[in-house]
Amino acid sequence: MRRLAQRFHVLAVDLGGLMIKVGQFLSSRLDVLPPEITKELEGLQDEVSPVAFSAIQTAAEKELGVPLEQAFAYVDPTPLAAASLGQAHRAAPSAQDAELAGFAAAVVKIQRPGIGEIVDVDLAALRRVSRWLSRIRLVSNRVDAPALVEEFAATSMEEIDYLHEAANAERFAANFAEDPRVSVPDVMWERTTRRVLTLQDVTAIKINDVERLKAAGIDPAEVATQFANVMFDQIFVHGFFHADPHPGNIFVTPTPSEGNPLAEGGQAPHWHLTFIDFGMMGEIPETLRDGLRRVFIAAASRDGKGLVDAIQEVGVLLPSADTAELERAMTQLFARFGGMGFAELKEVDPREFRDFAKEFGDLVRSLPFQLPENFLLMLRTVSLISGVCSTLDSRFNLWDAIEPYAEQLIRDQRRPAVQDAAQQAVATVATALRLPGRLSEAVDGIEAGRIAVRTPDLDRRITALERVGRRIISAVLFTGLLVTGTLLRSDDSLVGSALIAASLIPLLHAVFPSRRGGN
Repeated sequence: MRRLAQRFHVLAVDLGGLMIKVGQFLSSRLDVLPPEITKELEGLQDEVSPVAFSAIQTAAEKELGVPLEQAFAYVDPTPLAAASLGQAHRAAPSAQDAELAGFAAAVVKIQRPGIGEIVDVDLAALRRVSRWLSRIRLVSNRVDAPALVEEFAATSMEEIDYLHEAANAERFAANFAEDPRVSVPDVMWERTTRRVLTLQDVTAIKINDVERLKAAGIDPAEVATQFANVMFDQIFVHGFFHADPHPGNIFVTPTPSEGNPLAEGGQAPHWHLTFIDFGMMGEIPETLRDGLRRVFIAAASRDGKGLVDAIQEVGVLLPSADTAELERAMTQLFARFGGMGFAELKEVDPREFRDFAKEFGDLVRSLPFQLPENFLLMLRTVSLISGVCSTLDSRFNLWDAIEPYAEQLIRDQRRPAVQDAAQQAVATVATALRLPGRLSEAVDGIEAGRIAVRTPDLDRRITALERVGRRIISAVLFTGLLVTGTLLRSDDSLVGSALIAASLIPLLHAVFPSRRGGN
């Protein structure tokens, strides 16, 4: 498998275009591919040679509709960065554009000539291969290949639409408009199209350049903490996050007093994080949030089967999945780690975590387990957060950074959890209340002769069944009222206490049934 991945790595670099993106996409699919493949593809970057400036100039002029020297006062022929789909050049806007935009230094990102046609051809080939693979039972039982390709196609089409990236940048900026910790380059809309994107040049200290940070009087450990907080705000608060926060896409921008590297009084300078490249963004839609809430409720109650059922509702498992082993693993997970808080989890021997993670990972890979792309992007993003922060501060602990958000999530989910429990109790009670009617219908049917067999022994059995049914109703009512009252008591002590008290009536009936009629 490793040799296969290595050959694909070489092929992707040779073909360029979309194939590099395919490799990068596959490297994140830990849910459907073995680690031997994903690990090899992790290092697949946009390892491409830049396009000759004359070709880039022609493509830009065709897209903008004017000569490049008219669109910009100056464009540096040497690319700032070359990627598989496009490349970036530093530029100076014209005096008029600079006045309108409010900045005089820009970076213009231009798509490679013909990349649209290359993407169309590559996607058509991938779709054909996926349809062929879907006819192989061994593959179709494990992976929904056509769905995987369509997911990748949607992401790819967004990446080559620079208007979409510009809109992402403005949406991201709006989320942090009142937050001094974050800045985003402004978009020069006058020089932006689907294939050309012009942004404010915000180049500063790369976030992982520890030596330059220290030279500027900035504590790398503080940068790690702030970066983690900002990223988790994106995920947990805004639900819209930068899905490719590698060091090349985040700068630390110092804002010292009077241009001095150190602020007044010898204190560390003010600084903020500057994000660039908004082509790959993740979003947690409301449907996924609801699904994750159900997963959370099942996890909070340490219900292994309920968790597996919730995972299936989210659409993570394909219909062919045999969930018995997954339920067993979840139950084992809850039994070992379920009652631990964050502080206790930090004290667990890392080797135990690794052993369990290996066993659990092998199990997951044996199932037709296909995570939604946004969920995978979130996992990948958290992994990148951890990597960047560990580079800045070797003592950085991801638990410490995520704990406040987890606690808030628990507080936010309490009321929905209560509502879900109450709804479940009501549904159960409603089912139980329909039981006497169904029993009566059965009795009526027997009495009307629609059921042919009628004997004294059958009458006694029906009477006993009715009595058992009444006791079942009482037991269900008791459970529903008690559980609902207990959950509501923390929010409304009066209503909660009243429901708990009322549960005693059906309890007495269930324990001490009526003896009328000699029963």
